[in-house]
Formats: sequence, structure tokens, C-alpha cells
Amino acid sequence: MSVFLYVFGLLVSFLLGGICVERKIKEKQQSKVNIGEALVSNKLNDYLFHEQIAGIVVNNVTLSIDGTTTQIDHILICTKGVFVIETKHYSGWIYGDVKQKQWMQVLFKKRSQFQNPIHQNYRHIKAIQALFDFVPTDQIKSLVVFTGDGEFKTSRPKDVVLLDGIKDWMNQHEKPCIHT
Repeated sequence: MSVFLYVFGLLVSFLLGGICVERKIKEKQQSKVNIGEALVSNKLNDYLFHEQIAGIVVNNVTLSIDGTTTQIDHILICTKGVFVIETKHYSGWIYGDVKQKQWMQVLFKKRSQFQNPIHQNYRHIKAIQALFDFVPTDQIKSLVVFTGDGEFKTSRPKDVVLLDGIKDWMNQHEKPCIHT
């Protein structure tokens, strides 16, 4: 790993480590592990290793923004940019559109609404941009990853992928934008 990314990773760990103290306390109170987040974290680390890309994955980060907090599932920092990743682990049928505030999951005959993960991740992007104001905004990118056996019944929006689509999506960002 290059010296730049190593130092940048240490800086990120330092900054996020102080911010995430409250989250670590909450983690001890939770006994259930989020399977989807673990799958995505492993896939991101495998991607860095197999593609031989210098980078770091930071998981489960809580940041303050506008007097409240926001929880980010994953932040991938590598030569291709800073990727802010929201994970959703769903079964059943998924209905959603970029502009809708709520998306829907249909599991058997039960319908459940959930916040549009693209909108949710937009808030995360804004928090990262505020924290890392030295990184150009076009180098901070949003990705939503669905794990589980959920099936989209509407067309899947841009920058929303299934777990096995992470590598292809990341490889669309071939041009290095953080130079080492």
C-alpha cells in the first residue's frame, strides 16, 4: 500500500474512531449481527485484494450532521475515490424508483415500506463531504448494495447493485482519482 493511502487511512481511522465511540457502545448492546453488512464488507475487501488496489474499508460509522447522527454501513477509500456504501438485506420482491421517498418490499402477502436507500445514502455523502472537505466532491461516490434473495420488480436504479455486482460497478471507475 502506498504511503499516501496508509497515512490517509490512519487519518480516517483517527477521525472516525473519535466520532464512533457512541456507536461502539450501541454495538455491545446488540447481539444480532447484520449478515448483509458482513457480506458486503467481505466482498469489498476481496475486491481490493484480488484487483490489487490500495485502499481501506471502514465499516459501521456513525457521524454527526446537522445536530443529529447518521450511520454509514461502509466507506471504501482507494485510488478510485471514496465510496459511501449503504447495504440492504432483503428477501421477496422489491419495488423502488430513484425519486420515490419510500420503497416497498413484498414478502408473501405482507407489504413493508422502507426509506429510499439512495436518499438515505445522499445524507451519508453530505456527512462525508463535510468531514473530508479536502477531497473533491466528484471523488465521493454513492453505492447501494442489496444482499439476500430479494428480486427487483421495477428496474434497478443506477448505482444500486446486487452483491455480485460490486466488482463490475467498481470497475466502471477505472480512472484513478486519488493519486498515491
